[in-house]
Amino acid sequence: MPALVLLGAQWGDEGKGKATDLLGGSVDYVVRYQGGNNAGHTVVVGDQKYALHLLPSGILSPGCTPVIGNGVVVDPSVLFSELSGLNERGVDTSKLLISGNAHIITPYNVTVDKVTERFLGKRKIGTTGRGIGPTYADKINRVGIRVQDLYDESILTQKVEAALDVKNQMLTKLYNRRAIATGQVVEELLGYAEKLAPYVADTVLVLNQALDDDKVVLFEGGQGTLLDIDHGTYPFVTSSNPTAGGACTGAGVGPTKISRVIGILKAYTTRVGAGPFPTELFDEDGEALRRIGGERGVTTGRDRRCGWFDAVIARYATRVNGLTDFFLTKLDVLTGWEQIPVCVAYEIDGRRVEELPYSQSDFHHAKPVYEMLPGWSEDISKAKSFSDLPKNAQAYVKALEEMSGAPISAIGVGPGRDETIEVNSFL
Repeated sequence: MPALVLLGAQWGDEGKGKATDLLGGSVDYVVRYQGGNNAGHTVVVGDQKYALHLLPSGILSPGCTPVIGNGVVVDPSVLFSELSGLNERGVDTSKLLISGNAHIITPYNVTVDKVTERFLGKRKIGTTGRGIGPTYADKINRVGIRVQDLYDESILTQKVEAALDVKNQMLTKLYNRRAIATGQVVEELLGYAEKLAPYVADTVLVLNQALDDDKVVLFEGGQGTLLDIDHGTYPFVTSSNPTAGGACTGAGVGPTKISRVIGILKAYTTRVGAGPFPTELFDEDGEALRRIGGERGVTTGRDRRCGWFDAVIARYATRVNGLTDFFLTKLDVLTGWEQIPVCVAYEIDGRRVEELPYSQSDFHHAKPVYEMLPGWSEDISKAKSFSDLPKNAQAYVKALEEMSGAPISAIGVGPGRDETIEVNSFL
């Protein structure tokens, strides 16, 4: 049962798309198991760049079946826009499967997301405003709309009415907005039913049968470990579980079927949105990382906050995910620094702390303790093996591996599909 989980080991945007694409030609299924169109993957194939927001990265690999699992929230308009864009570029999207149990992002979910975030002012979370959080809230409150509901107008109408009973009270009385009409929402959602129908499937059955038949299944998380609703920097987190356990609930497979868990790490650290970030840089180094690394959110278009590598976070990701391997991305971005700081611990109220503090207050006050590693100036983008890297680059990778607690099995040395060093095979 060769089932692999691929996930972000920092705050997201680590380059999961590149890693998924590297494996895509060797796997039979690639499955998104959580999140929505608040996560973005950039994949470079030859001279073509693809920005994916909702679709699994495996959709770019011929022969691979892309799957949107039950744990994902789906905005139909975004889905069809993304499919249309790929079709226009000659990508075959006909094999896509979507779980009938996945929840639909409705127009009122988007409205609630935007007005709530605006109302919070300085206390805002930094959401993308795409309705993801309110959709997951509806799911937990048992008033959510699922894909399968689009095929029973009576049930759909009852569910929309139930959801709007409360939301319209909030919109009109608290936020001074117009009430949303049930009929208008139902009509819009029913308009997607026929187009969605060819893709809808019992994906839990499909995936478990595939694993029983020794097919290779790759589970792809959106966002990153530190944005997990349970294990991240709460409340500055997403609304689902991008950690490894989320693959089981978000795709409907048992934990005993997972054979390998791969964490994606940048050679430095970035974050989008509000929340604590101990190694964040506000100087020329931070601006250089942003510029050289092209650090702008794929989905949001916002500049990413940039900082040095944080080994405390990497160790935490290893622990909560049970990581078996790391994929280190964007090592090439660090070329040119004489010395590269790496955060090995935090100082909190005069104390040295080497593991992620469980207290949010402590984490907000954490100051990085740095160890300086020698840099390199040689171009590494043509390196095909670990030994091709400059000695200082090799030493940097080895140091990160030792600090992080799991082997670094692949290294990204450039944005291209072929600009990757495979140290150990993932399959």
